[in-house]
Amino acid sequence: MAHDEARTTSAPGTARWRAEEVRRLLAFGAPSVDGSDGAAWLDDDGRPDRSQPVHTWITSRMAHTFALGDLLGVPGCGERADRALAGLTGAQHDDEHGGWFAARGPGDAVDGTKAAYAHAFVVLAAASASQAGRPGAGTLLDEALGVLDERFWEAGAGLLADEWDRAWTTLSPYRGINANMHGVEALLAAADATGEARWRDRAAQVVDRTVSWAERNGWRIPEHFTVDWTPDLEFNADRPHDQFKPYGSTPGHGFEWARLMLQLDVAAEQVGRHTNAAVQLFDRALADGFDGTGFVYTVDWTGSPVERRRFHWVAAEAVAAAEVLAVVTGASRYAEQAAAWWALIRERFVDPERGSWHHELDTSDEPAGEVWAGKPDIYHAVQALLIPDLPLTGSLAESARRAGPGTI
Repeated sequence: MAHDEARTTSAPGTARWRAEEVRRLLAFGAPSVDGSDGAAWLDDDGRPDRSQPVHTWITSRMAHTFALGDLLGVPGCGERADRALAGLTGAQHDDEHGGWFAARGPGDAVDGTKAAYAHAFVVLAAASASQAGRPGAGTLLDEALGVLDERFWEAGAGLLADEWDRAWTTLSPYRGINANMHGVEALLAAADATGEARWRDRAAQVVDRTVSWAERNGWRIPEHFTVDWTPDLEFNADRPHDQFKPYGSTPGHGFEWARLMLQLDVAAEQVGRHTNAAVQLFDRALADGFDGTGFVYTVDWTGSPVERRRFHWVAAEAVAAAEVLAVVTGASRYAEQAAAWWALIRERFVDPERGSWHHELDTSDEPAGEVWAGKPDIYHAVQALLIPDLPLTGSLAESARRAGPGTI
């Protein structure tokens, strides 16, 4: 697939460059929803890879990003959001037991795992599509919030459990913070879409628990927990490069949590409440994660790198956090850091020939595909590109709604 017609030509880090890049990414992602079963995994050239399953979390992310494009007036994005939503109400939905499959395909294969991570993204997709006025999105949002509330929310802990089997009969004893981080994002979006403050209050509960763990752990956030929410710092120490639950601390999540905390404060009209925590998380992630040429993926509990490969989402979350901190604190160092990281992203990750961003670089900063084969995810990149040029609110959809068509 040729992407020359959408090649970004403006100087990196400028508002015009970011707008061009968002449009280029949305065009690259369009073929993912050519089918009726959700958003397909895209290869390096943006072609659907039917050897891969259709994942609920990718379908949801695509619905969300196309809804953002629709709110900002990008032609075709509304229809693409609708096709992704059709996958969530159709093939990806478990009509027998309720909730959403983790994935379907290739062929008749079904991964019936009911994961909080995927369900949080369904909430995000439905909330953003509701803001965009897409048909059926409100009904989908009501159902998704109901499932998240009834099946995953652990009221005593104030956190989301992680994973059920398909029939909702067995709950895994594993607890994880990653699903809760995206739960915060989803709950903030739901609060904006519904006007119901209770969802924002739940996000605040999760954030406050996370801050307490991080503060006691040198601002390195524990990722894995036992069933009673005790941090399990040695989880997967014997399998440190596990694709889904790696050992140690993840600096990229430190950046992402910092941004979400600041968005929560803005939404709750309590600016300043979590600023110190966000600064501490940002500085720890910067010290541990940036090695002078790029961002490592994971570190141990002393800050020494474990997985040195570079992933596009880490760079995206780093620059997004810097941009938000620049707005909230007014400190020049964050704007300077963001400018440097936009230049790094343009040089290392943006692929002007084949489209989108390289999802993975090796330790020599060359494109690789050991973990991320292809380019299925435009969500992190689109959000990072939009954040500097939209009003700061609790959710990207609310920010895009306020900015309106013609912003990009």
